[in-house]
Amino acid sequence: MAGKDVEMSFWDHLEALRGTIWRSVLGVALASVIFLCFPKVLFQAVLWPTRPDFPLYRLPGVDFSMDLVNIELSAQFFVYLKVSVLCGLVVAFPYVVWEIWKFVAPALYDNEKKAVGGAFSISSGLFYLGVAVGYFVVLPVCLMFFVNFSVSDAIVNTISLSSYMSLFTSMVFLIGILFEFPTIILALSSLGVVGRSQLKSYRKHAFVVVLILSALITPSDPFSMFVLAIPLYGLYELSILLCKQ
Repeated sequence: MAGKDVEMSFWDHLEALRGTIWRSVLGVALASVIFLCFPKVLFQAVLWPTRPDFPLYRLPGVDFSMDLVNIELSAQFFVYLKVSVLCGLVVAFPYVVWEIWKFVAPALYDNEKKAVGGAFSISSGLFYLGVAVGYFVVLPVCLMFFVNFSVSDAIVNTISLSSYMSLFTSMVFLIGILFEFPTIILALSSLGVVGRSQLKSYRKHAFVVVLILSALITPSDPFSMFVLAIPLYGLYELSILLCKQ
């Protein structure tokens, strides 16, 4: 194995993987504990998209706010734990990526290290960009659709804290993960697995896949779907530009 003077056995690799997982979990846990210590600050940020002073709701013609209720005795406590861990994972993401890189790098040749290392170097930035798009754009658009949608005037929407947090998690964290697509393409391109011409030939297919993903993640209305589809397809075009060949 290039990059290492001593060949590692299967058990050595397994031990290295165990250490990587353990340190990554510990990093996320430490970040989560910090958020556990400041619940008011944490939930001010998490619940900001429900308030009328959120940036997107300040646009002309937009007037939105929502109230949350708690209908389960232990819901607030478990939501508090869940959100702390989620935010801990978001904050610790660069450290987790670094740990993964330390595990993968010894198995690569020197030229592969430079190529794949470039992909790893942009992964955190793309993840945080995805989190920002999900938080500031996609989540509030979905909230406005769901809260204002009604099949009958006799039905009043009462939004629970748990249902809001479920949408928050999928809209923010999941979109952050989806924004890692260019990282994967850059790594595969650097290793010679995919090329720019291949990606260009699959543009139409990529657009259909993006629409399907957007429809699955967002509500079924066309506006919300295209709000997410536009940046996701932009990532595909970015991937083409990042290709080495």
